[in-house]
Amino acid sequence: MLRVRSIFLSDIHLGTRACQAERLLAFLRAYEAKHVYLLGDIIDFWSLRRGIYWPSLHNTFVQKMLKRARHQVKVVFVPGNHDEALREYAGSNFGDIRVVREAIHTAADGRRYLLMHGDEFDQITRYHRWVASLGDVAYALLVRLNVVPSWARRKLRLRGHWSLADYAKRKLKGALEFVYGFEESVAHHVRLRGFDGVVCGHIHSAAIKIIGGITYINCGDWVDSCTAIVEHHDGRMELVRWQEVEARGEDLSPEIHPLELPMPARVVPLHRR
Repeated sequence: MLRVRSIFLSDIHLGTRACQAERLLAFLRAYEAKHVYLLGDIIDFWSLRRGIYWPSLHNTFVQKMLKRARHQVKVVFVPGNHDEALREYAGSNFGDIRVVREAIHTAADGRRYLLMHGDEFDQITRYHRWVASLGDVAYALLVRLNVVPSWARRKLRLRGHWSLADYAKRKLKGALEFVYGFEESVAHHVRLRGFDGVVCGHIHSAAIKIIGGITYINCGDWVDSCTAIVEHHDGRMELVRWQEVEARGEDLSPEIHPLELPMPARVVPLHRR
């Protein structure tokens, strides 16, 4: 097990057939941390309203988080739009898991990160809920259709996971980001609040990049990309692409899959809360 300081996860979507819980549990068996942050869309209540789907592996993840929280791991849950029903419980504890609307994380190198889900910066989700709901149904349909190419890849003994839904998303992603500027909007908000960086989720697009002097970090998801962010004990942030780790079949070490960027100079706060 690789010991890191912090783990950041988002967009797991428990309660859907698209959730890759088996890979997520394999990742958690490989990493141990003092802090675990769950940054929204952990449970997909949108999907559960259409029909109950809750296999044992999904329950195993919940039990694993509760167990870690009982054993001196700080577990913080920031609900997203798919589990927004839990936002009314902000400030409460479920077991030893703290539920908050947003959180602040101070890294080992002293940098301060605002932790959020990010749906408030998605103009479609915020102002056109019916469009978001329609897109969610279409996404679920693509996941079901993905059974055919997945079967073909297994027959051809092709390694790795290919997702029809992820392919469609990538084709639309550039246009949507151009119109709505999610990443730039998040970075601008964080800069105004005087933080050095942000860790978020929501758009299922894992990244570590510098935007206007702000370290923008997105956890990605456990539906298609199977990605997470880990903080090492020196404050270095790393993007872990779990499917690539599986495909290589190599032992874990901090040098195997470093995808982090050099840290920028500290941001001069305009104001702090």
